[in-house]
Amino acid sequence: MSLDELLKAERERRNASEAMRVAYEEVVSTLGTNGFLSNVLAEDAPFPDFVLPDTDGRLVALAEHLDRGPVIVQFFRGAWCPYCRLMLNALVTALPQIEEAGATLLALTPEIGSWARAAKQDPSARFKVLSDVDCGVGLAAGVVFRIPPIYHALLSRAGVDIGDRHGNGADFLPVPAAFVLDRDGRVAWRFVDVDFTRRASPARILEALQRLNGPRQG
Repeated sequence: MSLDELLKAERERRNASEAMRVAYEEVVSTLGTNGFLSNVLAEDAPFPDFVLPDTDGRLVALAEHLDRGPVIVQFFRGAWCPYCRLMLNALVTALPQIEEAGATLLALTPEIGSWARAAKQDPSARFKVLSDVDCGVGLAAGVVFRIPPIYHALLSRAGVDIGDRHGNGADFLPVPAAFVLDRDGRVAWRFVDVDFTRRASPARILEALQRLNGPRQG
């Protein structure tokens, strides 16, 4: 099954629960009507520079990876999110093609410590999971929102303690945005959706990389 098919099946399964469906609709409706998307970095905008810790505690600089080629910055909510796990699995499967295009995948989550490590289900996969501490990069990129109350209560009942996982009490989450950056650190392509059950497919990301690597005009 494709990533889109897997995400659709998961969405239908979870939204069979009235409580989950109401909480899901609260997030989508809130972000869809409050102008959230207008604050997200546009294509050709410079992406905020960053140095963030990986799951081994080592600091990773965006600039070092841009020196080698394009970079995919994928925001995800955390290891607790089934849609994020499906997306990361799909990206791991596509890693050989991503690397063949000369690109690096950096996956950013607001989770810290052992919570962030749990997101990398295959420790040998050649990509970095980075802790976006206090959602600093996500806020600068415009992809972070304050969790609405009904959805927050649902997460709490499910045992997802956002404060513990993030190391703060801000109660922010990122939408699952993906950015393809050129070697100058500018946004060559982006995917962003207020519906957290929808994600950029690896095929679309690879198409963006192919366009980026294609012959320049003029």
